[in-house]
Amino acid sequence: MSKSKSAFFCNNCGYEAAKWAGKCPACNEWNTFTEELVEKTKETNSDWEGYHTNQKGNQAISLNEVDSQSEKRIDSSDVELNRVLGGGIVLGSIILVAGEPGIGKSTLFLQQGLMMKDQTVLYISGEESIQQIKMRADRLNLQNENFYLLTETHTAQIFKAIKKLKPTVVIVDSIQTLESNLIDSAAGSVSQIKQTAAEFQKFAKETGTPVFLIGHITKEGSIAGPKILEHMVDTVLQFEGDRHYAYRMLRTLKNRFGGTSELGIYEMTSEGMKVVNNPSAFLIAQRNETLSGSTIAASMEGMRPLLIEVQALVTQSVYGTPQRTVTGFDLRRLQLLLAVLEKRGGFAFGMKDVFVNIAGGLKIEDPSLDLAIILSLLSSYEDVPLPQGICFAGEVGLNGEIRAVNRIQQRIAEAEKLGFEKIYISEFNKKGIEQKKYGIQIISVERVDEAYRLFF
Repeated sequence: MSKSKSAFFCNNCGYEAAKWAGKCPACNEWNTFTEELVEKTKETNSDWEGYHTNQKGNQAISLNEVDSQSEKRIDSSDVELNRVLGGGIVLGSIILVAGEPGIGKSTLFLQQGLMMKDQTVLYISGEESIQQIKMRADRLNLQNENFYLLTETHTAQIFKAIKKLKPTVVIVDSIQTLESNLIDSAAGSVSQIKQTAAEFQKFAKETGTPVFLIGHITKEGSIAGPKILEHMVDTVLQFEGDRHYAYRMLRTLKNRFGGTSELGIYEMTSEGMKVVNNPSAFLIAQRNETLSGSTIAASMEGMRPLLIEVQALVTQSVYGTPQRTVTGFDLRRLQLLLAVLEKRGGFAFGMKDVFVNIAGGLKIEDPSLDLAIILSLLSSYEDVPLPQGICFAGEVGLNGEIRAVNRIQQRIAEAEKLGFEKIYISEFNKKGIEQKKYGIQIISVERVDEAYRLFF
């Protein structure tokens, strides 16, 4: 007879305590404990006898005896997904994919499963019926004889189906809907999410089968469930974008088998997610060169160079408190740049409303946007359009100096490819760059006031 007990779990980090406390001792957050029933049993889902496995058992082994060859990967048949995963799907990896409701997570990974025709894919849905998934698959116009569906929420039944089918890739939609017989609490609770994720982690590592766990995010933008969920998995991907725009971004937040901050860009259509091969051309296609307050920034997202349009509007404040509104950029960073312009340049932004927008619905954190944003602000402030065919790449320091940015050569090459005539960079970046190698003019600037004198 199993013994049931009540326990308290922190909604933020998953810490378990025997009694309620106002402050979590693990993450120091207040009022995050919730009471849940926990049932401990001896039942296990780890019987993988006869399953394909690449594990040799839990034996101690010398580091020198470990084969140093690269991890075996599965081609996902999607260049963008391969990019954010670091070159493909690693065998035995567990990947968490998070995003807002309705952003297109289910559509994207249903499409990925149907595209992997050389693999046996099991798509487990706890949110939709088989008929609903079939209707979406028909809209995608994709066929795959090795693609299987399972609508189940109990992990015991799921693993029975997995043992029978022996898929090479498993997709779970979503982790918040699953229930384990080992825990006597509701689906979506902290203890259930921890337990079900741990069971799939054990399955992935023991059998060498990659598992995609689709999850939701909270209204604050963080991944729903305990923070420990992100530590348990090998890779964390966030699917984001403005639902009013067609573009969707798949961003790498954590990757044990590749680089972080990689970005895959898709266009959402009636036929599914289409890969955007040249996002820079799309992002600057609707630019009006005759208006002030518009510049082009040479940005980097991971290893991918992106040329994006930066828009700024500076107007006289009508109300007592000036407005600062930002879309796709850090508001605190904008306030810093405005302070630099006031202190080092003598521009009176204190009684001005300032609006900044990154065109296309993108969210960019690259500090190399600083120079483009400052020139956009000054262009709108003076109401003077900037010349055509120019772009910018530079970070602005607190003293008004233009600082160097990373991977400047990739930025220059991308600007040249798209037909730009000039690129303005930091004086410290120009050292070691040979102008004759490029068909674009490279101009260095040292300070913000120098950049102002060049254009106004």
